[in-house]
Amino acid sequence: MAGMGPGTPVTDEVLFECRGRLGVITLNRPRAVNALTAGMASAMLEQLRLWAHDDAVAAVLVRGAGERGLCAGGDIVAIYRDMLDGGSATAAFWAEEYTLNSLISNYSKPYVAFMDGLVLGGGVGISAHGSVRIVTERTRLGMPETTIGFVPDVGGTLLLSRAPGEAGTHAALTGAHLNAGDAVFLGFADRYVPSAKLADLARALESEPVDSAVARFAEEAPPSGLAGQEWIEACYAGNDAEEILRRLQAFEGQAQAAKAAEAMAAKSPTAVKVALESLRRVKGLSLEEALEQEYRVGLRFLAGTDFREGIRAQVVDKDYSPHWQPATLAEVSDDDVESYFAPLGNRELILSKEHNHV
Repeated sequence: MAGMGPGTPVTDEVLFECRGRLGVITLNRPRAVNALTAGMASAMLEQLRLWAHDDAVAAVLVRGAGERGLCAGGDIVAIYRDMLDGGSATAAFWAEEYTLNSLISNYSKPYVAFMDGLVLGGGVGISAHGSVRIVTERTRLGMPETTIGFVPDVGGTLLLSRAPGEAGTHAALTGAHLNAGDAVFLGFADRYVPSAKLADLARALESEPVDSAVARFAEEAPPSGLAGQEWIEACYAGNDAEEILRRLQAFEGQAQAAKAAEAMAAKSPTAVKVALESLRRVKGLSLEEALEQEYRVGLRFLAGTDFREGIRAQVVDKDYSPHWQPATLAEVSDDDVESYFAPLGNRELILSKEHNHV
């Protein structure tokens, strides 16, 4: 990741082509489920800015190469190596990635995302802020950051905070994988198209208006298992993570609540508390303000221990036995949580909407 500055072409890792009136972006790291690198984010930014001013391009499509998914998130192995080296590449990557997320949200042309297969973390950032977000029966979407001692970012805190009731809080604190119906219910996606029809839809987008092409292929999304769940509303309300865990553990006759409690208890206590606070603080903010807050929090996690330990346990050594510090929710004080949101001074990320609107 080091050395991949803005504008660096990464032609093999992300592909760009024009087909008819459609600009097509293909994330092309199939063996890594198209995990996003700094170079890929820079190249996407550059190409999207060019296409925004190209009258021959009427719409943009983003999709992933291979069979496994759109994008499994940021390249966390690169982030791990950067943390071990005490480098600054990750902060630079996030600044570029978050600028890309903002640009996608403000894009002046239809931005269509095929959210097929795995769509995790950074994959959400390059899809769920688009104007036409399509899921399939194969979609497995999630913001699983608390599993690796981190918190949802790429604007994910804002999306989760806008979900109906407390369903977004549930998804954030447990890192739950969500299916197509869940993604639509939570507000991460708009339309459901069977995966077998995506190639035909892509061809239609080359010459047809986006809305009519999508309407021709879209079907009713399956229902979400998160909709209308009394236990979610009863357990996840409020700002006290310890109380949320107690309610989940005590909620009788609901296996899903017990499963959620087990999942939440296994996460980094610091990450759980900071994630909950992030969701509460982000309400009412713009995407740019949310990204600025996430950047502030993210840099604090880079300087701590749990993020590095979480990646080690889940991805590097794969022993799945992280040693969180502190080890319990009770040991993470309000002051500890507050410190993650303190201003960064001259390291702040400034995302002006006017500056990033194309």
